[in-house]
Amino acid sequence: MNTEALRQQLLLRTLWGDAPPGVVAGWLRGSPQRITRGLQAYRAHAGALAERALSAAFPTVAQLVGEESFAALARALWQAQPPQQGDIAQWGAALPAFVAAAPQLADEPYLADVARLDWAVHRAEQAADGDASVRGLQQLAEGDPAALKLQLAEGVAVIASAHPVVSIWQAHRSEEPERFAPVREAFARGQGERALVHREGFAVRVLAVPEATADFMQALLANASLGRALDVAGPGFAFDGWLGQALQQGWLRAVEAQGAAP
Repeated sequence: MNTEALRQQLLLRTLWGDAPPGVVAGWLRGSPQRITRGLQAYRAHAGALAERALSAAFPTVAQLVGEESFAALARALWQAQPPQQGDIAQWGAALPAFVAAAPQLADEPYLADVARLDWAVHRAEQAADGDASVRGLQQLAEGDPAALKLQLAEGVAVIASAHPVVSIWQAHRSEEPERFAPVREAFARGQGERALVHREGFAVRVLAVPEATADFMQALLANASLGRALDVAGPGFAFDGWLGQALQQGWLRAVEAQGAAP
């Protein structure tokens, strides 16, 4: 490791609290008191940056746990799994697993799945705009489903949960007086939901979909062939109905033969 890389690594470790300030004192100018104050300022700035970045990416989680608890959560994640690249908007993918593993949040088991949904929405908002036309659509009439793959549009994601995550997400974006009534009813029934996230123009949509639809689209997202995805969805899945909705809503980007060049 060269000297500059070592200096940066030690500085970051000092900011995260993994190393004492004296480790980097030789590379910093000023008195020990000034160095300490500077490091404290950097830590405060990093913590505030973590809060802003995560509150933008996980607004539903932030509302559910409250401002103070979310700030502590953001700072804890920053220290445990700091950003690995310069674009802070790309940081946060580890939060759902971090929430699921946090003992203090064990009484709120739905939070991790809400975080997964928030992150899927955040990623969809950043997805590149795609072509409105669907490439290779004619192959559905000619090709063997086992030899075809359906490429879904950028930003499409499916979140399957044992909890009513769609109802929770939608309630936090509604101004209706009884907006949380469906959430309470879903919890009372022990009802889980499967969320489909997709782009519609510049807006990101979240809707609850049936289990078979979720299974089918998750298989496609996992790079399964059309034939395999149909098997996963089961005999009750109506592909024609799904295809019409996919074309209308822009879920589908291309139909390709397996092994064909993209």
